[in-house]
Amino acid sequence: MEHIIKFKSVAFKWVLNVFLVIFFIVFAFEIIFGVFINSYYTTEISKKSKEYAQSFVSSIKTVLPENLEVTAKDYCEKFEHKDKMELQVLNAEGNVLVSTSGFEFTPSSMPDFEKAMAGQTATFMGKSTVGESILAQTELLTTKEGEVYGAVRFVVSLKEANKQIFITCIIAIIIGGLLLTVIGFSGLYFTNSIVRPIRSVSNMSRKIAMGDFNSRIEIVSNNEIGELCDSINYMASELQNAENLKNDFISSVSHELRTPLTAIRGWAETAKYSVGFDEETVLKGLDVVLKESERLHHLVEELLDFSRMRSDRLSLDMANFNVNTILNEAVDMYRELAKKQSVDLVYMRKNDEVLCFGDANRIKQVFINVIDNALKYNQAGGQILIEQILENDCIQISVSDTGVGIAAQDLDRVKEKFYKANKQVRGSGIGLAVADEIIKQHNGLLLLESTEGVGTTVKIVLPVLKDEGESNEL
Repeated sequence: MEHIIKFKSVAFKWVLNVFLVIFFIVFAFEIIFGVFINSYYTTEISKKSKEYAQSFVSSIKTVLPENLEVTAKDYCEKFEHKDKMELQVLNAEGNVLVSTSGFEFTPSSMPDFEKAMAGQTATFMGKSTVGESILAQTELLTTKEGEVYGAVRFVVSLKEANKQIFITCIIAIIIGGLLLTVIGFSGLYFTNSIVRPIRSVSNMSRKIAMGDFNSRIEIVSNNEIGELCDSINYMASELQNAENLKNDFISSVSHELRTPLTAIRGWAETAKYSVGFDEETVLKGLDVVLKESERLHHLVEELLDFSRMRSDRLSLDMANFNVNTILNEAVDMYRELAKKQSVDLVYMRKNDEVLCFGDANRIKQVFINVIDNALKYNQAGGQILIEQILENDCIQISVSDTGVGIAAQDLDRVKEKFYKANKQVRGSGIGLAVADEIIKQHNGLLLLESTEGVGTTVKIVLPVLKDEGESNEL
């Protein structure tokens, strides 16, 4: 079942935090652009009007004031831009003498002329007397003595200019809208490309939490999200492997517990009903009970050690000890069992004292585990060779067997918890993991060499004391 989580998604936050910012930036740009376009057209019109006014003023500088009207008519007839603007020549009182429109009509209000007469910037932009948007500009005509005898006035209709400004602004708005649309869709696509796999990861995590380790996330990209999905899939695969190992471990331990318990129960009942009738059977039954009880005790201790190791509570009773003494005791424990299984146990015994600093019982536990494995995985007629080498302030104890060996793909994993390369042989699958941890805590190494069908060699390397009175603090 797929879980859909409702929350303020990345897409929502992107719209809120990024898209809105972009929207307001584009909106502000549109306003600034509109103001700029309006100012640009107005400035250009005003500039052109001023140029024409100055041109007219220059052309009539030598004309007497009384000849103004005649000269103005001649200029207006020759004026090339009648279709773009209206040119009006005024007298000193502000009355229109000549106009390029052919109508010598004097407007009731001419703010630009009034500003010019007052010595201000003679430009006016607003509504004409008939309600049309215009831009008017006046240039005064003066004598050499500075006396005003007339003025030239340019009036430009802003209808076309406003239309052009409007069209330009509409185009800018459309471009801005398209830009926002592209940004919006690309942003949503990008955020969804993140949100979709994240939701898949979330759903996958929930499935894993509920024990479903077989589901996998479909990887659709090779970026960081793809790497995350790949890591989740790898985690699920490893959890599946761990789950399988755990189940195998439980099955193996259950079998390991059931076998001695069955033997104990069976022989206890047999001995009970044989008391007073068959003393030999009673003694044999008690021997089996004691042997299987010891086997159960060893298994339980192994499980407890593993639990302590996992919680970093594996205790060590540190002191100086003789490695050879401990190794001799471990070998002697398996001599009779090796004879019963027709396995030749060869121990290259050393009488020299080799001192190490550590927990003697834990090291003995490691030796027992390694020798027990060599015997379990060996066959009748096989051999176990135990020898030691002292070099470079270390002692190396090697236990070699001619057993079934370990497959190459299993060799790197046999020291992992719960892992058993050969599930047909008794054992919990944690003994070697505990042994490896014990050797590590003694600053040593536990190495494995094996060839399938040929045999296995386990090497245990421990640091030795240089002087008899020296202790290595771990």
